[in-house]
Amino acid sequence: MSNKEICFLTAVELTRRIHAKDLSVREVMEAHLAQIERINPQVNAIVTLLSEQAMDQAAVADEALAHGEEVGPLHGLPVAHKDLHLTKGIRTTFGSPIFSDFVPEQDAIIVERLKEAGAITIGKTNTPEFGLGSQTFNEVFGETCNPYDGTKTCGGSSGGAAAALACGMLPIADGSDLGGSLRNPANFCNVVGFRPSPGRVPAWPTLAGWFPLAVQGPMARTVEDTALLLSTIAGPDPRTPIAITEKGSLFRRPLARDFKGVRVAWSRDLGDLPVDPRVTAVIDAQRHVFESLGCVIEDGEPDFTDADEAFKTWRAWLLELNFGELMKTSRDQMKDTAIWNIEEGVKLSGPQIGRAERKRTELYHRVREFMDTHEFLVLPVNQVPPFDLKKRYVEEINGVKMATYMDWMKSCYYITVTGHPAISVPCGFTPEGLPVGVQIVGRHQDDWGVLQLAWAFEQATGFWRQRPPLAS
Repeated sequence: MSNKEICFLTAVELTRRIHAKDLSVREVMEAHLAQIERINPQVNAIVTLLSEQAMDQAAVADEALAHGEEVGPLHGLPVAHKDLHLTKGIRTTFGSPIFSDFVPEQDAIIVERLKEAGAITIGKTNTPEFGLGSQTFNEVFGETCNPYDGTKTCGGSSGGAAAALACGMLPIADGSDLGGSLRNPANFCNVVGFRPSPGRVPAWPTLAGWFPLAVQGPMARTVEDTALLLSTIAGPDPRTPIAITEKGSLFRRPLARDFKGVRVAWSRDLGDLPVDPRVTAVIDAQRHVFESLGCVIEDGEPDFTDADEAFKTWRAWLLELNFGELMKTSRDQMKDTAIWNIEEGVKLSGPQIGRAERKRTELYHRVREFMDTHEFLVLPVNQVPPFDLKKRYVEEINGVKMATYMDWMKSCYYITVTGHPAISVPCGFTPEGLPVGVQIVGRHQDDWGVLQLAWAFEQATGFWRQRPPLAS
């Protein structure tokens, strides 16, 4: 096989061939490193590369197979970690010049688990400063381009991961999601990004162990690969007090399911959000696919009143907790949107936080009751297609001005507030050839159901097979 063919095998197929010794781990690693050398200078997705270390580990992985040792489900697969996730002995910058030379002394849980599953760390992926904003740029490494159009953004904040996957530089990648950071870049780059239920993937270290809005999760080119990756990073850990107790291995079951008669709510705008008509057109064109699967499609959505207030309050609270002290000493090295958002947290009063929590609880119950009669909610991931790389955030949609740097992401962060699992799956392309994903939301903690419907849609459409021109 050529290097390019190896790089675009699915993760499931790669693991099968590695275990069957049809491909050596060294061959797999060499192919991906060659792809990185060829393409990464054009997209800037992988920002710290460990070529020699990765090849050394590949040799060790091949020896383990040769000796018949028991190996993990991701044995020999290259992986790069989001530059927000701590990696022991490997530079972790958080996309900030404040931490441009920071080398952690410990791994995040998600990194620990990927290593335990046999994945080999090949480097780190680019992210905006502190993961803030759904556009991947920072003062340490610069901008990450969209693989389908280098003049457009790849999204964020897991933008480097999404771009690397789309280009065949990685078969799997990790990410995180507060306001859409797994779903948004997957949507912009024609890959899969899954926001699991809070607690499904334990997150540590963190200053907010009980906080349910920020999650970590998997990204890949296919739903099956995403489920495989989730199976290795999900499962309880005592360091995460909200961890769900179900074992991650449950996500290695067959994904096939009969959807005949399953009721699905179809929302173009969550009630009143401005959505670019190019996005609406792409998603509406695939409505018939869900119907062909047997789903009963009904227009509608829950009442998302006060979702905006709840999200922005808790986001500001978290940012002040994480970065308030840092801002006092290093304000001059922070981007303006980060400073603004942290200061919003400084201003918060106890009654404001209490009101946000009451509103969030009321929203949860409205969504729960709505989804008693609708097993899934289908809607746009992003309200706009990929936009200009030099534009730091969307300021206007359909003539409606955005109040803050994050308002154009309401179609993602409204879902965040509910705590429900959600996935972005490739859904088609705009007339300009820019990717558009569809967002599938499931019932409370029904991560498996979301993956099943996403897989069925993916199998029926196959949009994930369309590669970026520069990687073809």
